Amino acid sequence: MATLSAWPWENFGAFKYLLYGPLIARVLYSRIQEDIKDDWCLHILIICALRGFVYQLWTSYSNMLFLTRNRRILQLGVDFKQIDKEWDWDNFIILQALMASMACYMFPILTSLPLWNTRGFVAIMILHMGVSEPLYYWVHRYFHGDYLFAHYHSLHHSSAVPQPFTAGNATFLEHLVLNAVIGIPVLGCCLIGYGSISMIYGYVLIFDFLRCLGHCNVEIVPHQMFETFPFLRYLLYTPTYHSLHHTEMGTNYCLFMPLYDALGHTLNSKSWELHKKIRLNSGKNARVPDFVFLAHVVDLTSSMHVPFVFRSFGSKPFSTKIFLLPLLPVAFVVMLVMWAMSKTFLITFYNLRGHLHQTWAVPRFGFQYFLPFARGGINKHIEEAILRADRLGIKVISLAALNKNEALNGGGTLFVNKHPNLKVRVVHGNTLTAAVILNEISEDVKEVFLTGATSKLGRAIALYLCRRRVRVLMLTLSNERFQRIKKEAPTDCQKYLVQVRKYRAAQNCKAWIVGKWITPREQSWAPPGAHFHQFVVPPILPFRKDCTYGDLAAMRLPDDVEGLGSCEYTMERGVVHACHAGGVVHSLEGWTHHEVGAIDVDRIDLVWKAALKHGLKPVSTVTKHNQLQKIS
Repeated sequence: MATLSAWPWENFGAFKYLLYGPLIARVLYSRIQEDIKDDWCLHILIICALRGFVYQLWTSYSNMLFLTRNRRILQLGVDFKQIDKEWDWDNFIILQALMASMACYMFPILTSLPLWNTRGFVAIMILHMGVSEPLYYWVHRYFHGDYLFAHYHSLHHSSAVPQPFTAGNATFLEHLVLNAVIGIPVLGCCLIGYGSISMIYGYVLIFDFLRCLGHCNVEIVPHQMFETFPFLRYLLYTPTYHSLHHTEMGTNYCLFMPLYDALGHTLNSKSWELHKKIRLNSGKNARVPDFVFLAHVVDLTSSMHVPFVFRSFGSKPFSTKIFLLPLLPVAFVVMLVMWAMSKTFLITFYNLRGHLHQTWAVPRFGFQYFLPFARGGINKHIEEAILRADRLGIKVISLAALNKNEALNGGGTLFVNKHPNLKVRVVHGNTLTAAVILNEISEDVKEVFLTGATSKLGRAIALYLCRRRVRVLMLTLSNERFQRIKKEAPTDCQKYLVQVRKYRAAQNCKAWIVGKWITPREQSWAPPGAHFHQFVVPPILPFRKDCTYGDLAAMRLPDDVEGLGSCEYTMERGVVHACHAGGVVHSLEGWTHHEVGAIDVDRIDLVWKAALKHGLKPVSTVTKHNQLQKIS
C-alpha cells in the first residue's frame, strides 16, 4: 500500500474508540481535582459526539425511502459491499480529536477561549472563503491526478452511491489534508484573538452539515432560490452538484462554493439544469417496481433493524444488542406515530436482472396481529397497500408471514374476493415455502411426524408426502379437519395419513416437521438423532443436544442482485424467507394468477424448479446435501 494510505488503527476494530481514553481520563481527572479548571478535553469529546450525531441523522434521512424516493439523484440502492467499505467512516473524527488535543497543548490560548465573540464569526467566514475553499479546490484537483487518484483518492470514489458516510470514507493522507482545511480558519481566528467556544462548535458542525448535504444523494435545495437570487448558486453547492463530481469526474471539485469551479473552468454545465429537473420531478412517482414484498415489524427491538436507523446494524442478521436498549423509548414513540399516521412505508429496494423490487412495511407490530379487535384495522392497511400497488401498476405484491395469516384474511383470499378486478397479483408465497421444507426431507425417509398438521402449510406437506408413500403422523385433535385433508389425498395414498393426538406417538420417529411451536418438554419425546424441520415463527429452541435443528424456510437470492444492503430479520446477507422468494419467482416467471388461500400441491415442484432456474439457491445444509445426492 502507498505511504499514508492506511489508517494507523485500521486493524483495531471497535478498540479504536479507546483512543478517546486519554481525553476521557483528562476530563475525569479535572473533575476530581477541583483546583483544575480545564474543560477543553470535554469540549473535544462533545464536539466528536455531535459530529457523529450529525452524520447519523443525515444518513438516516437519506435512507428514509418513504420520504426521499422521488428526490433521489442516483436511483440505486446501497449494497453490502459499499456498507462494509464505509464501515470505519468515522476514523477522521478520531484523527481530528487527536489533532485538536495536540493543538491545545501547542497553543495554550485554545484552552482559555471566551464563550462568544461576534468578530470571530465574521473572521472565520472570511478565512474559510479565502483560504479553505481555494486550498481544498486545488488539492482536490491534484488528488485527481493519475498517481494520487490511484493510490489515495480512488477509495472515496469507489462508493457507487454517495451517502453522508461516504464523506468520511477516505485515506489517512486525504484526511490529514482535510484536517488542515478545517483547522486553518479555526486556529487563525484564535491566534488573532477572535476565537470563541461557540465559533468552534458552530464552524465544525456547519462544516459537517454541508459535507453531508453534498453526499446525501437527495436533492433538498429548492431551485427557486437560485432563480430568485442567481449569485447564490456560486456560494452554495447542492447534492446534485456534488453527485456530478462522482459520476462525471473532472468537474465540480469545490468544497462548498461552486465559485472556484467557475474560476478554475471545471464547472459542469449540467449542474443547475439537472438540479432543477430533479426538483421539478420530485412531485412525480419514480420508476414503478415490478414486485413488492409487504412486510411487518415483529417487535420494538427488531423495528430498529432497518437501514434508516443504523445502516451497519441493518446490514447484519438481527440480534438483540445492548446498545439498542436506551433507544427503546424512542422506538416506542415512533411506533405511536406510525399508528397515528397509518401509512405503509418503503424501507428498502433492490434490482434483480433489471426488475426493481421493493419492500413496503405495514405500520403494525407483531403482537397486534393476535388481538381480535385489531384485525379489522390491520386488514384495512393491507388492503390499502394492495390497492395502492394496483394503482401504481405493480405486477406482484407478496404478503409476509402475519400479513397472510389464515385467521386474519384467509391467506389473502379476502382481498382477491373483495376486488376481483385487481391487476396486481396477490401472492402468499407459501408454495415455495412448502417446496423448501419438502426438499429438506431425504427420499429414504419413510415416516415423519408433523405438528401444525391442519394448517395451510401442514396440509400441503402432508398431501405431498403421502403421494411419495411416506407415512405422515399428523398431530391434531380435530378429527373433522384430519378427515377433510385425508379425503383430498388419492385413494391409494390415504392410508399413509395417520392421525395422532399425543407427542409420545412420535417417540420412534426421527423426522419431525414442526409447524406449531413446541416446548422443550414436548421435544423430549423425539428419539436421539432426530432432526427437527420447521416452519414455525419464532423458531423452536434448540433444547436437545442429541438432535439436530433445521433452518427456517429460506432461499438465497441470485448473485446478480444489485443494491441489496439490509438483512431480512435474522436471515444472513442475501437470504430471504421462502415466502418472499416465492413472490420474486412469481414476478420473474410472469405468472398471472393469484397465489392465495390453500396451497396447490400440484404446483410445488413447478415453483421449486422455477426458483432454481432463476438462480435462487436453498440455504439449508440438509437441502443442499439432498440435492447433491439426487445429482450423483
